[in-house]
Amino acid sequence: MSESSVPKRRLDMKKASTTKADQDIPELKREQLGVGVRGKYFKHFTQGSNVVVLQPEIQKAFPTSEAVNKALASMLAFAEETQNLTGRSKRPSRKRNAV
Repeated sequence: MSESSVPKRRLDMKKASTTKADQDIPELKREQLGVGVRGKYFKHFTQGSNVVVLQPEIQKAFPTSEAVNKALASMLAFAEETQNLTGRSKRPSRKRNAV
């Protein structure tokens, strides 16, 4: 076989192993990290997410967030439609005569 038909092995394509000694990152002690603040990102987190815990039987009926959202949207639309049908009249009620 000629030398050109055999692919050369390229060692430079391998990933270099990175060990802790190679990274030269000093290990920090707890005192060097400073004081943690409880709830520092709580407000930001709650603004960006809505987490709802479902009962197991509800979760079986609505396995995805899309299914839950679709069911709630249809229930809201139904409630808005029926509210117009069953709403009280705006005119004052008539007094009944005693019998």
